[in-house]
Amino acid sequence: MKPSPLAILNRYGAWLILLFLVAPALIAIPVSLTPKSFLSMPKGAYSLRHFEKLFTSEEWISSFWQSAVIGVTSAALATALGTLCAIGLWRVASKWSEAVRAFLLLPLVVPPIISAMAFYRLMVPLGLIDTYVGLILAHSVLAAPLVLITVSTSLAGFDPRLEQASRNLGASGWTTMWRVILPSIRPGVLAGAIFAFIASWDEIVVTLFLSKFSVYTLPRRMWNGIRENTDPTVAAAAVVLIAITLIFFLIQALNARRSRHTSSGET
Repeated sequence: MKPSPLAILNRYGAWLILLFLVAPALIAIPVSLTPKSFLSMPKGAYSLRHFEKLFTSEEWISSFWQSAVIGVTSAALATALGTLCAIGLWRVASKWSEAVRAFLLLPLVVPPIISAMAFYRLMVPLGLIDTYVGLILAHSVLAAPLVLITVSTSLAGFDPRLEQASRNLGASGWTTMWRVILPSIRPGVLAGAIFAFIASWDEIVVTLFLSKFSVYTLPRRMWNGIRENTDPTVAAAAVVLIAITLIFFLIQALNARRSRHTSSGET
């Protein structure tokens, strides 16, 4: 069936809007290739010296590893919490569960600066300022609603009769969740984990409040690099961040496509 003109217009319009939103970030690519020692557009000459510095500097490599450790740990914790909350709210399915869901989604609505001040006020008495634990907990709270949304979406298409059949066959609640529910909603869980990692990987506002000297994530080092000098290494780091983010989105797109093919094949 030939697509209608409106469908074609919507498709190309969506791509144009996406390009408009992404284009400003792409300016980091030519800037990262400048041979000069300050932020500028290359004019006829290109250099990879800033990428070399990025991957040979102990400070930048340390920030990469710190961001990776915090991002992976936060994503794992947020995925576990968000998945359990989504399954619990799905099972209850009442007006109170929707109120709880709205409350759990507040971190997505509250401005980051407000969240940062709240985390700071909470973690100062606990001695968690400038620690991995403090940042991981904060990033997990911020990322868990993303997992809650993706898993809830997957649960909306889950057939509850599968759970009933499992329980009728004698399986316990935990066995049913591990062997029936989770395998069926795996795409939503994986999508939530990817979004949670990206949210932690790119987060800067809360990190500025909770880290001082011991924890120096990549976004914070980029922030300081822009504020204190105009080192083009910041642009090279931005290119790497964009590439990693695109890779994770590509993984999610391939996973979603494979899930659709699997579902259509079963049907």
